[in-house]
Amino acid sequence: MTLDYFYGQAGELFSFYRIPKALFQEPRFQNLSTDAKTLYGILLDRMSLSAKNGWLDEQGLVFIIFTIEDVKRALCCADNKATKLLRELEEFGLIERKRRGLGKPSLVYVKNFSAESSKSIFQNRDFHDSGGFKSASQDPAKSRCNKTDENNTEKSETYPFYSEEEDGMSKREQLEEYFSQSLEVDTLLRLCPDDEDTLYQIVDLLVDTCATNRKMLRIAGDDKPAEVVRSRFMKLNADHIQFVLKCLAENSSPIRNMKQYLLASLYNAPTTMQLTYQNRTNHDFAHGSQRG
Repeated sequence: MTLDYFYGQAGELFSFYRIPKALFQEPRFQNLSTDAKTLYGILLDRMSLSAKNGWLDEQGLVFIIFTIEDVKRALCCADNKATKLLRELEEFGLIERKRRGLGKPSLVYVKNFSAESSKSIFQNRDFHDSGGFKSASQDPAKSRCNKTDENNTEKSETYPFYSEEEDGMSKREQLEEYFSQSLEVDTLLRLCPDDEDTLYQIVDLLVDTCATNRKMLRIAGDDKPAEVVRSRFMKLNADHIQFVLKCLAENSSPIRNMKQYLLASLYNAPTTMQLTYQNRTNHDFAHGSQRG
């Protein structure tokens, strides 16, 4: 295929996605992938259209609807890549998703990337608690640019689930909806079709554990405050579940108590996954150096 040159002002006849230079020039965005930066430009373009069409919520904030399928079409990528890119933008505070449940697509709020707003990048995440839930991947402790010591996360946090019904949904139904969204169960079912039964077992276990009224829970032989366990579980994402499924498949020892095994695996997944990948990286680096 032979393409022609641009002559004069011909280049101005076309429409373009605008990606802010700040995403490439400012140190705070240096770990943001190029694909995520591209997606942010696409979402920014869509947001300007939403603003023109008056797509505002009850607080006057502009939102867009941009699903996993939309990301796949826009960037010609697979489910897993599209999911990770949206999560990456959330971790950097560049977008915020409001879960609506009941099969409805999430509302996406494109956040202001400018320096003036960077100081409060994670401070205004509660504006949409009514009718929706916080995404687990929005937690700043999980951001690449905010390295948090896993040993200092043993503290309870408050989540918007109560014993009374909200919007006609019981506490258990709210938790089921939360984990269905935060763990991206539909995507996991497509990626891991052979693990369907285990996936549903994991979701049920997470719901049961987070819905309990007990003050202490036994995890890996130790009694831990239920709020600490709940806090950890509410931060899990699809990557953690895939890691647990992989560990389960590779385990050759008999499992006498599957419930306790899964509880321990889920509770320790963030730390264990990080250490496993770090050890693998160190091993590959060491062997690569030896070959050199």
